[in-house]
Amino acid sequence: MANVTVIGAQWGDEGKGKIVDWLSERADVVARFQGGHNAGHTLVVGEKVYKLSLLPSGIVRGTLSVIGNGVVLDPWHFRDEVAKLTGQGVSITPDNLQIAETCPLILPFHRDLDGLREDASGAGKIGTTRRGIGPAYEDKVGRRAIRVCDLFHLDDLDLQIDRLTAHHDALRAGFGEPPIDRAALMAELTEIASFILPFVKPVWLTLNRAKAAGKRILFEGAQGTLLDIDHGTYPFVTSSNTVAGTAASGTGLGPNAAGFVLGIVKAYTTRVGSGPFPTELEDATGQRLGERGHEFGTVTGRKRRCGWFDAVLVRQSIAVSGVTGIALTKLDVLDGFDTLNICVGYTIGDQTYDYLPAHAQDQAKAQPIYETIEGWHETTAGARSWAELPAQAIKYIRRIEELIGCPVTLVSTSPEREDTILVRDPFAD
Repeated sequence: MANVTVIGAQWGDEGKGKIVDWLSERADVVARFQGGHNAGHTLVVGEKVYKLSLLPSGIVRGTLSVIGNGVVLDPWHFRDEVAKLTGQGVSITPDNLQIAETCPLILPFHRDLDGLREDASGAGKIGTTRRGIGPAYEDKVGRRAIRVCDLFHLDDLDLQIDRLTAHHDALRAGFGEPPIDRAALMAELTEIASFILPFVKPVWLTLNRAKAAGKRILFEGAQGTLLDIDHGTYPFVTSSNTVAGTAASGTGLGPNAAGFVLGIVKAYTTRVGSGPFPTELEDATGQRLGERGHEFGTVTGRKRRCGWFDAVLVRQSIAVSGVTGIALTKLDVLDGFDTLNICVGYTIGDQTYDYLPAHAQDQAKAQPIYETIEGWHETTAGARSWAELPAQAIKYIRRIEELIGCPVTLVSTSPEREDTILVRDPFAD
């Protein structure tokens, strides 16, 4: 049985939470491998709605869930999220949840810096969640991060705090802020350590043993490929690699462990925050998509920008992540449209492109070339088999497959867990 790696193949918010939750019933372990609590996953199970941002989606089912070393961890948010889910009846213990020893910590001054930079950037702001994700990753690559394993050695942190304050105090002074209060920081770390440390394990060892035992591992990505620090619409991206290859480096397993790569794709396109969006609809149609799709960020509550399906960008995401098959979500949002547009290329000036160029100025000028396809007026909501889909909806799906060069593996027709059409079982490959 294959492992499965789930990634977003657009700008995030594609519905990964539901798909990972649905797949986790077939998995033995679910592993988060990048990002932080800027990710938002909503799971609808019967009458209950679970909103996760840091914890792996498998935790709701009780599947062994691990937070890999590629994740940046806000320990206070972790405690709050555990408390919230526990209050909803989810059992979370060191027996079913593990945190990698080498996760860098998001600290209070990371959040401060994130917000200060955004406020100072004016029209040039990136649109971060202001949760300290980027600054924490900066400290990781700058070799000055405090990591989860350091909580076992709080008495030996002086040199690391020296490195941190040498960097951050200068930045804070530039914004007119006081230096980091070292005593307060140590008090906060001491207070949170007792909650975090029972969950801390050598996750790479847990996963390698699971692999050796033939266990099925589900790797859960956050955000989307178009937000990847290398392959996304830079600089309007996140601060980590979101592509499928990161499942290896972000957990401590080799690249041959990724298995079936499932790209999650909405039947249309959305984006939160700033940055280029060639198919964006700033009209009644865009408003209709947003209202029907309930397009508000799980983490931030920000309204998502909406537009037509962009086959060019999805094809690009599939290429850089090595996607095996896609899960098409929110098909029901398109019910009732007379016609639907699919972007098949761009014009920038007098040139035509079948990919999105790398430079932000070119991306901002990209005008979509549309192919129009007939819509449908029957409902797809709640469909659980091809036979329940309107013929024209099936034609829409088949045309998407042709344009992106990748088969559909799953189709999601509502937020409900079981409203899913299985075309091909990723774990069977």
